[in-house]
Amino acid sequence: MEIPRQAHGAMSMVFAMLVATAAVDAQMDACGADLRAFLPSPFSSSRLHCAPVWNNFILRHWQNQDNIISIILSATYTSGWVGIGFSNDGKMVASSAMIGWIDNHGRAYIKQYYLGGQTSSGVKVDQGNLLTTDTPPAVVLYGDNIYLAFQVNFSVQLAQPNIILASSAITPNTFHLAEHDDKTTLSFDFSSGDPVSTYYPYQLKRNHGALAMFGWGILLPLGAIVARYLRHKDPLWYYLHVLLQFLGYIIGLAGVVAGTALYNRIHSNFTMHRGLGISVLALGSLQVIAFFLHPNPDSKTRKYWNRYHHWSGRLCLFLAAVNVALGIEIGGANMSWKVIYGAFISVILITVTFLEIMLWNRLAKASTPGFQMPTCSFES
Repeated sequence: MEIPRQAHGAMSMVFAMLVATAAVDAQMDACGADLRAFLPSPFSSSRLHCAPVWNNFILRHWQNQDNIISIILSATYTSGWVGIGFSNDGKMVASSAMIGWIDNHGRAYIKQYYLGGQTSSGVKVDQGNLLTTDTPPAVVLYGDNIYLAFQVNFSVQLAQPNIILASSAITPNTFHLAEHDDKTTLSFDFSSGDPVSTYYPYQLKRNHGALAMFGWGILLPLGAIVARYLRHKDPLWYYLHVLLQFLGYIIGLAGVVAGTALYNRIHSNFTMHRGLGISVLALGSLQVIAFFLHPNPDSKTRKYWNRYHHWSGRLCLFLAAVNVALGIEIGGANMSWKVIYGAFISVILITVTFLEIMLWNRLAKASTPGFQMPTCSFES
């Protein structure tokens, strides 16, 4: 029986659509994808729960009655490494992670790492607290996606642990991991298979640190230096001093707002950092109020206002510097933050020392009766 030409065209179109659909499925992962074509049992079981968790990361899992969890993490992949970690407090340090990658020769690797610190020396391969099973882990590159499949045996049924998802575009060299390009922390409900939208606000934490460092830790000290050492450039010193102090206060205040929002999200227990921050904000606010209430230069109360202005300003700068350094430490910032702020503090100390020596030399040579040394920071 001859098949009509129109039927040939229709069949060809259907076949082309099926081929195109298969090609797209091979390139893109989704919860409905069939894993049996490339993953062994038990990682291809139909009982797996599946949920998109972050960016292009998809997490599949199944927990049996013996508290053994089969996990398959997939993500779009071109190079580098992809990993999932388990943390008690949501932080990377002291967590254990399974990391997978494909090397430049096409060989697949999956290793457990103990994340003992922020630097590469603290990341230990083939160490960690995850108890794997006798089922061999697997790493598969299928289409545009990499799949990490492994089993972990927990002592109790896992409910909502903090998991860390991260990736890097740099392929590990001799099992040494490059720093992640992006990461997040979230709580995931392994008992029900539903993700819990409690992402760790990394960007909010970075914003809080950057604003506080630039406002309280950089602009305010620069304004104080201008007030002490540029008095001979009147009235330029005054306008620069006021401009730097107000900019520093506004940016620092924005850092406090970001810090408050961060605290409301994660409820951190850093009481000293929070207490110092409140003290710095209070002293800075009093300085702003004092600016609008300062008496005339010939007023009898001016000398008392000057003393208050100078010493509260010095205390504000000191507490701000301490709190910025403390925040960098407890926030787990990488080395670049420490280098930048440490370099700035070093330059400030060297500059102030040099300018102070020059100032005292000028004072020693001065022969004008009644000559007074320029007053200190926050003068207005």
